[in-house]
Amino acid sequence: MAGGKIKKEKPKAPSNHYQGGISFHKSKGQHILKNPLLVDSIVQKAGIKTTDVILEIGPGTGNLTKKLLEAGKEVIAIELDSRMVLELQRRFQGTPFSNRLKVIQGDVLKTELPRFDICVANIPYQISSPLTFKLLFHQSSFRCAVIMYQREFAMRLVAQPGDNLYCRLSVNTQLYARVSHLLKVGKNNFRPPPKVDSSVVRIEPRKPQPQVNKKEWDGFLRVCFIRKNKTLGSIFKQKSVLVMLEKNFKTLQAVLASIQNDGSNGEAAAMDLGDHSMGLEDDDNEMDDDDMEMDEGEGGEVSEFKEKVMNVLKEGGFEEKRSSKLSQQEFLYLLSLFNKSGIHFS
Repeated sequence: MAGGKIKKEKPKAPSNHYQGGISFHKSKGQHILKNPLLVDSIVQKAGIKTTDVILEIGPGTGNLTKKLLEAGKEVIAIELDSRMVLELQRRFQGTPFSNRLKVIQGDVLKTELPRFDICVANIPYQISSPLTFKLLFHQSSFRCAVIMYQREFAMRLVAQPGDNLYCRLSVNTQLYARVSHLLKVGKNNFRPPPKVDSSVVRIEPRKPQPQVNKKEWDGFLRVCFIRKNKTLGSIFKQKSVLVMLEKNFKTLQAVLASIQNDGSNGEAAAMDLGDHSMGLEDDDNEMDDDDMEMDEGEGGEVSEFKEKVMNVLKEGGFEEKRSSKLSQQEFLYLLSLFNKSGIHFS
């Protein structure tokens, strides 16, 4: 029994040895890359320049960090786990790399990102979506991000119209960046091995950034992807959708009226309408068929507004089309038609 107890406690004991005594927490998404050839391949595909400041997220014990330090000018590593921070500092202490590595301890989603040229990261998969959009909306421009994702999430990022995995995440990401799949990574390349395979994806922010209202664009896509394989005509006939759009429509009309009455205040209110930055979560959950039932008992006012919405879809030839098949340009065009008719999604 004593032997069993020692065995159980051993992984929790602190260790001064590099990697040797650290226990990794799967619940925190800690899966350390152990294949040196794979690490080399990721660094090579990232296209790092000797003048680059590199942002690394979740460096763990520093296997990838070492290669990044060899390739670039400086590495800024953001790590949540204090044990890993100590391990990183111990590993590079007294080496030529020590003055070129800056370690920030904290939650990357709550940390203000520094200026950097390129991001290379093997991230905890549970933060994939919020982190991706945090990078894309980062004010300081950067060249690209090369990130390890869970394979299915990666395939959704790069999916094209008509693909099974094409979803709101695909359209959202590809509006702000060019996304390409670099390589598939088997689970046995990690310690401890995760339950799923992974993929490395390259994300290059579009320059200049698209001139869209982030909140409105996301609200529009949320409606379109309620059921991506239903026709847009059936989605936009839903009472819940119509009520939400009519509320926005009336709010905008009120704002426009206040502009006529009081130019400056009204204009400020108009600019404030839906102009807030937001987290674009990856929640592409579709509704059950029961939720798709249309309530035909709307009042006359809603019916009149419903006709207005249907006319927009007819004008663009979208009534019988499905979100699963629409290109980014078609989504942008449809949103512009709605806006032209005074219909907004935020």
